[in-house]
Amino acid sequence: MEFLVATAVGVLSAAGIYLVLRGRTFPVVLGLAFMSYAINVFLFASGRLVINQPPIWGKDVAAYTDPLPQALVLTAIVIAFGMTALVVVLALRAYLETGTDQVDGLSETSGVVTLPPEETSALGRGPAPSREVGP
Repeated sequence: MEFLVATAVGVLSAAGIYLVLRGRTFPVVLGLAFMSYAINVFLFASGRLVINQPPIWGKDVAAYTDPLPQALVLTAIVIAFGMTALVVVLALRAYLETGTDQVDGLSETSGVVTLPPEETSALGRGPAPSREVGP
């Protein structure tokens, strides 16, 4: 059973990292969700859960389940939900402002980025063009 849980954590982590490194915003959001699921499974499995045991220690109880991993997972779920909501809102805002869902803000068809002359001269790529105003 440990091998199955370790494999599940590894697969979820690998899928999450792969999706976070993609160039579009939706796979990045899914990757963050997969990574949070992997962390939750890891935290939950680290508690060595015992079946049919109370989570609170008492004088008449011989064995109990450690409540700390359950509390950590509950907290991680709330934090992951808030983080996912924030990332979705940021991705939507970036899409509405740039018109593309690429992480870098550039469309897939435009391979060349042209800079305005002011920025080109600031980068040391030639003299700044002279601009004359009116007659």
